[in-house]
Amino acid sequence: MRITELRRRLTEHFGADWAPSYAKDYVMAELGGQTVDQALAMGMEPADIWRAVVKNNPDIADQLK
Repeated sequence: MRITELRRRLTEHFGADWAPSYAKDYVMAELGGQTVDQALAMGMEPADIWRAVVKNNPDIADQLK
């Protein structure tokens, strides 16, 4: 998965207004206590980050999983 695909999925699920805030502010244990943006900056794979997002948001539509 590319970073652009990760961002697209975040935007599709959370909306254009909320997705950037979620990526910047929401800390996840699955990412080592990092946010999406911090995990990307550390070089984590976007697919691994997306799996953490899905785990923390079980209401994500199946077509985005």
